[in-house]
Amino acid sequence: MTSFRRRIVLLCALVLAGCASHPDQGRPQAWLKPGVRVTLPAPGISPAVSEQQLLTGTFKGKQQSLLVLLNADERQLSLAGLSSLGIRLFLVTYDGQGIHTQQSIVLPEMPPASQVLLDIMLSHWPVETWRRQLPAGWTLRDSGDTRQLRDDGGRLVTEIRYMTRHNQREPISVQQFAFGYHIVIQHLDS
Repeated sequence: MTSFRRRIVLLCALVLAGCASHPDQGRPQAWLKPGVRVTLPAPGISPAVSEQQLLTGTFKGKQQSLLVLLNADERQLSLAGLSSLGIRLFLVTYDGQGIHTQQSIVLPEMPPASQVLLDIMLSHWPVETWRRQLPAGWTLRDSGDTRQLRDDGGRLVTEIRYMTRHNQREPISVQQFAFGYHIVIQHLDS
């Protein structure tokens, strides 16, 4: 597997070679941008989310896709990555006890699962939940079909685009400016 593919699988799918999160109030942390960490919100969300997605990540001009199954409810969030043949590559679960991973293959050079959980949770969890977690001066705002995370200097760090489907607002892309990647989300479930 190429270095690029490993990075995209990592960015898109929470595969980890080790969970390098630092607990704060028993919850993992992730990087918002280099040098700035945030404690992830509690793993529960209501209403529940259950989606089958094709994630296409772009990093340094290269593109890679991965099929994932995302499930989140009031108790936990889980993400399973599947090969093109439907074979499970990994499973990441975030619950009240922390982040748990199961890998079917070893993929080196992977960032912690908490980094990808950050993108998922920034996309799905309510803005009010995030406002309690963000560092002083940081903002997260919804405007129409866009959610923007800005640092304490007003610089755009992450932008999430949405569409409305079946009366639900669903993320369709995550642009992470600080780390230089873009993820397009295609919803495959009906």
